[in-house]
Amino acid sequence: MHENFDEVYRDCFQEITNIAMGQAADLLARILNVFIVLPIPNVNILESSELHMALSAIDESRSVSAVCQGFIGGGISGEALLIFNDSSFSDVAHLRHNLDSDINENVELELLMDISNVLIGACLRGIADQLDLKFSQGHPKVLGRHVNVEQLIKTNAERWKKTLAIEVNYTIEEHDVNCDLLLLFTEDSFETLKTKADYLLE
Repeated sequence: MHENFDEVYRDCFQEITNIAMGQAADLLARILNVFIVLPIPNVNILESSELHMALSAIDESRSVSAVCQGFIGGGISGEALLIFNDSSFSDVAHLRHNLDSDINENVELELLMDISNVLIGACLRGIADQLDLKFSQGHPKVLGRHVNVEQLIKTNAERWKKTLAIEVNYTIEEHDVNCDLLLLFTEDSFETLKTKADYLLE
């Protein structure tokens, strides 16, 4: 743990994220008419070389696709990264559009963008509301299609230096749907995040 970011703040951001991810899961659950399983979020200070450790919930051998969206507001900035197990596409296609036939790359991309918009948007809103902030979100970018986690991190490691990483794993009960939402806050944001947390901890 970063010397200036102790256990109290870690617990605080775990609780803030818990509330925000619950709101995001509720929204997705209503869209897909399913029950979403939520574990406790992981909160860690990581170097970019350690990022793959944060993605422990995703099997390294599985093929994934990922979308990244930058956000900034009130002295805090970072990127939200949604990593989606490729095996989830067919189940999500069925839940979303009742599609049972083979889905093509365009349908996959549309589903990836749909899920990332819902989860990233709702989670960031939930965090911003609690910290009394407003985040502006950049355009979502596809970081990788059908790659493994190691390839994804290696290709994009330059984007992320030291970061506060919050990992949220979403799974859908009785369906093969699994994705990880990773919120990566820049090191420059640490002091502002701590100040905001201090208000909540008083």
